[in-house]
Amino acid sequence: MKYYPMPTIQSTAQAIILANGDFPRHPIPKLILQYHQDKLVCCDGAANNLLNHHLTAQVIIGDGDSLSLDNQIKYQDKFIKLSDQNTNDLTKAVLFCQSQSLQSLIILGATGKREDHTIANIALLVNYLSIIDDVTMITDFGVFNAIQLLCSFESYSKQQVSLFSQSPTPITTTNLKYPLNQQNHIYWWQGSLNESLGDEFTIEVNNALIVYRAFRE
Repeated sequence: MKYYPMPTIQSTAQAIILANGDFPRHPIPKLILQYHQDKLVCCDGAANNLLNHHLTAQVIIGDGDSLSLDNQIKYQDKFIKLSDQNTNDLTKAVLFCQSQSLQSLIILGATGKREDHTIANIALLVNYLSIIDDVTMITDFGVFNAIQLLCSFESYSKQQVSLFSQSPTPITTTNLKYPLNQQNHIYWWQGSLNESLGDEFTIEVNNALIVYRAFRE
């Protein structure tokens, strides 16, 4: 059974990916970003914010549409331009990490700003299941993981938990306020706004499922 701890400021991975959503403000993603600049793979639009926050990236990747001309010149030794329009910049960054045999990733800055980008970035976690062993998306409000089969999650009493399936799949849970027993969800909203009953819960599915856990307020 795979176990998913809650992120802390000590959380790390083989690579940290910074997407071009809202720049991290919550202490956990913000400090992860600061502590691991040596592992930072930055989507091109997000690189515009790095200088303002006195941060640097090891690699900047994307189609170049969102990176200022000044920064394209400034970061020319780090910038990998990929013009493929069939993938977004976040997926380009993930595929780059895969090409470098990096199999544990933390994604930051993937939500906020345009809602369509936020939905797409979260939904893409399912696609990454088949190519990356461990992907965690941390936002200013909580953490997303895409899972398959039986998994357990670190939690706390009354933690807000939401489940999102892109296709019908039987879902079985333990230690959630609203338990599921081989229940199929047809609509996105059906698994939202559940609640943990303690310091751990489990979920078992046959197909891919996206799990969200909120930070303590």
